[in-house]
Amino acid sequence: MQRYILIFIISLFSICKAQHLPISYRVENSCLDCPEPPLPSINELPVIKSLPNPFMWSDTTRGRIKTIQDWKYRRCEIGREIQYYETGIKPPPPDTLYAKYEDSLLTVTIIENGDTLILTARITIPEGEGPFPAVIGVGFWGGTGSLPPDIFVSRNIATIQYNFSELAPWGFDVKRGTGGFYKVYPDPKIGFFTAWAWGVSRIIDGLEKIPNLKIDLSRLAITGCSFAGKIALFSAAFDERIALTISQESGGGGYTAWRVTESLSGSRETLRNAQGAPWYLQSLNQFNNYVTKLPYDHHELMAMIAPRALFVTGNPDFEWLADESGHVASLAAHEVWKALGVPDRFGFSIVSGHQHCVVPSSQIPEIEAFVDKFLLGDSTANTNIKTTPYNTDLSKWITWTTPELKDVPADVGSAEKLINDFELYQNFPNPFNPETRIIYKVPARSFISLKIYNSLGEEIKTLFEGIQNQGKYELVFDANELTSGVYLCEFKSDDFQKATKLLLIK
Repeated sequence: MQRYILIFIISLFSICKAQHLPISYRVENSCLDCPEPPLPSINELPVIKSLPNPFMWSDTTRGRIKTIQDWKYRRCEIGREIQYYETGIKPPPPDTLYAKYEDSLLTVTIIENGDTLILTARITIPEGEGPFPAVIGVGFWGGTGSLPPDIFVSRNIATIQYNFSELAPWGFDVKRGTGGFYKVYPDPKIGFFTAWAWGVSRIIDGLEKIPNLKIDLSRLAITGCSFAGKIALFSAAFDERIALTISQESGGGGYTAWRVTESLSGSRETLRNAQGAPWYLQSLNQFNNYVTKLPYDHHELMAMIAPRALFVTGNPDFEWLADESGHVASLAAHEVWKALGVPDRFGFSIVSGHQHCVVPSSQIPEIEAFVDKFLLGDSTANTNIKTTPYNTDLSKWITWTTPELKDVPADVGSAEKLINDFELYQNFPNPFNPETRIIYKVPARSFISLKIYNSLGEEIKTLFEGIQNQGKYELVFDANELTSGVYLCEFKSDDFQKATKLLLIK
């Protein structure tokens, strides 16, 4: 009996630990307040023959991360390294972005550096009141990527078709710097994966700007297969508003690790032969014969999505995809979700016997489980999935151990304090009649709400609710229709909450 009680307590602790880690965030990029990691030249980089330790700070003299709060900064370091060495730096949101929705078509107009870029996305929304979860489909196949549409349509999930070619064209022989993205960001060194991921973020920006669209922006998924599976991975790694990523058969440059693929025999999509496409930085070719000098690998690209949900698939019938490498990288990446206390948010399925990008029947229930749990909120769905034909010796690749990351307040015991510059100031004048000014600060582009409550805790008025860029803001609260008394002004974001008392005297 004591054994079962102990198991129950451990399970309860894991559930509680997982519950406070959201499946999505209201902000695209929480890394704006993160310190820059060291970014040495290739001659200064050390050789790392095994898969790099995802828990080790880029400045290795600092040791390993110790807390869940540290992971925010560590994943930002990984993201900066991947963009710096492999894909190009993803630009921030544009200064000007407009959106409209007519006849099931979302149109996003972006104005930057004096030039205009227009993106479009066909959206199918279920009948009913909503709001509905939604999936962004990448590729040539429609609003669900190459996944069977019925997985989503039968569950009343909206579908959004991403027109990646509006940013940059698909192809191996296309010149870098070609496409709409480079019209507003004329830097031909940036690879297409950065351009495509930036475009996904701007589509999400457009969704945020359309009132009453009946889409639940906290339950967005993205999916794609092959090169589009890579786009899905990069998009979710660099945009924290995406709750669920389903990346199919993404091969080299996707869910496989460059180091492991290099060690496999046969014709594989290694880093060396991936350089034929304009998808990456041209300068990535300096690592063609020095893969072990990369300070990261793609198990860490996947881990950047943690603690959000990720499901990846492979197909061993296609040697080029190097799925044994994906198997090793998946097992390594899963250690991050385990350390965060949410191991069920990552799964992988490597199954043969089908064409490339054609989902076999055995994978349908696995995909449905992730959709049910992370888009529909079905906590009973079993997403502890590791389907693989491989039994690779991991001792060569995973030479580090997995820490149990502590969950502590941001200002206690963390190796790097959370830089949290949200602030709500006391209103003035106070007491007031009938108007008072409310000032607050937002450190990075975030979803925030500012609401007024009476002394009974009843919501009286929403002063603001939505996305705001970094800055200091001032609002005027007019209480002309209210009676004298004490009111509360509550300011909230994903990781900040504060309330101040307002005294109205008439």
